[in-house]
Amino acid sequence: MIAASVPVQRPDDAKLLVSEGGGIWHLSRSEFPALLQPGDLVIANDAATLPADLFGWHAPTGEPIEVRLAGRDSLAPDAIRRFSAIVFGRGDFRTRTEDRPSPPELAPGDELILGPLRATVMRLMNHPRFISLEFQGSAAQIWEGLASWGRPIQYSHIPTPLALWDTWTPIAGLPVAYEPPSAGFVLDWNGLKRLIARGVRFCTITHAAGISSTGDPQLDALLPFDEPYRIPPSTARAIEETKARHGRIIAIGTTVVRALEHSAAMFGGAVRPGERVATQRIGAGSRLRIVDAILSGTHEPGTSHYELLKAFADAGTLSRIDQELEAHGYRTHEFGDSVFIVKSADQNGWQSDSAVAAGRDDRGGCTASSASGVRGSRQQRAIRPFR
Repeated sequence: MIAASVPVQRPDDAKLLVSEGGGIWHLSRSEFPALLQPGDLVIANDAATLPADLFGWHAPTGEPIEVRLAGRDSLAPDAIRRFSAIVFGRGDFRTRTEDRPSPPELAPGDELILGPLRATVMRLMNHPRFISLEFQGSAAQIWEGLASWGRPIQYSHIPTPLALWDTWTPIAGLPVAYEPPSAGFVLDWNGLKRLIARGVRFCTITHAAGISSTGDPQLDALLPFDEPYRIPPSTARAIEETKARHGRIIAIGTTVVRALEHSAAMFGGAVRPGERVATQRIGAGSRLRIVDAILSGTHEPGTSHYELLKAFADAGTLSRIDQELEAHGYRTHEFGDSVFIVKSADQNGWQSDSAVAAGRDDRGGCTASSASGVRGSRQQRAIRPFR
């Protein structure tokens, strides 16, 4: 595949590969709404991206470093002092992550000078470049420092510096993601209007999408890291109602799958509202209780995102998808093209027994559809092949 090197979220020529029922075909990505049916529920991640890339100095040695924030235990705006982070030595995104030099030797108690921010290394997390750090100052001072000094995390396939707004989806809300939930780049308000007109509901969750690469095989094997998420009561209720009506749950991106399936695994198939931390990995052996189809970016074999797709399609189907992506010149990475994969019958089957517990906190939520009912047949869809 071709690395997408221009930070345009919705290019006019964006492609969409569709895999459903053993068939594979190609569309213009703008035709995604035509794949959906009355009674379907589309769920997207409304997290905004943090300026999580911080350049500075390792105080004990005076050596330059780059710190990429990678996680915290909460989505709360005031729980902003302690993060896990990946540390690099001299250089920036223009050098491939795999080729970046290591930082100076880090130890608990080391001070890191990151522009206006000061942080202390609290501990090493089983790797010399993976640390827990704690910022000094109040929550307001830390937010101000991140806003004034931080930059979006990016990689060498994009040769020019990203602006923060390049990484925010049109529905971005709370800034808790470390890299953009980029499957959501496909969304725009006209597209959402088309979904609702087709009788499709739209809801959101908030999930702290993590980093996609550390440049180190040992650390990459740990991805995805633990990620906090929040499911609003309205989204949980919509899932229960959709399953009861035999509609499909369509996830926009891997983070939505991880959050919903984590809740289902915790509560015996129930999607419950509230904030939790997703700790599981999803792959070929995973049972999908909630999600029936995924709209995702194109991912390379061996990445954690690609592993998650194995829960939707078997190895043979994914191999055919890979061949089609190569043959048709699809672009990869966050500003690339997309795939829409409907879970095959032998990938755990369709589940309809989810339950939900009501709650009071309803940040985020759902839009109402202009139609309702059981999903239609394929003949009801207006699909025009991509040329």
